[in-house]
Amino acid sequence: MIPKLRVARPTNDLLALRRFYVEGVGLRELYAFTNHDGFDGLLVGHPQAPYHLEFTRQAGQVVAPAPTAEHLLVFYFPEFPAWEAAVAQLRAHGYSPVPAHNPYWDRQGLTFEDPDGYRVVLQQAAWNL
Repeated sequence: MIPKLRVARPTNDLLALRRFYVEGVGLRELYAFTNHDGFDGLLVGHPQAPYHLEFTRQAGQVVAPAPTAEHLLVFYFPEFPAWEAAVAQLRAHGYSPVPAHNPYWDRQGLTFEDPDGYRVVLQQAAWNL
């Protein structure tokens, strides 16, 4: 059995992250919840993928900024038209690429910052591991 992966992260702005990851990146909203033991949350991903991202906000708490330029989520697009469409979708929603801290990611991809300052790389390459 292959385990499924959930990447969980706190935020101060669920709506801004929904706009970035669902409308911009093109992930699907898989589930959202309100006031579950004091937390609101949003899960995004693809229904058939073995991963999803969870963002939570706790009532009355402010999350301190934590990201660095090397906190990355990398999405691999082996086919150029799919990569080009993903980049165009982010740009159409008002997101512009930022220079990658590690120049490796600029060779075959573009890096975007989400509303919390974490970086997402759209890499135009196959994942060959």
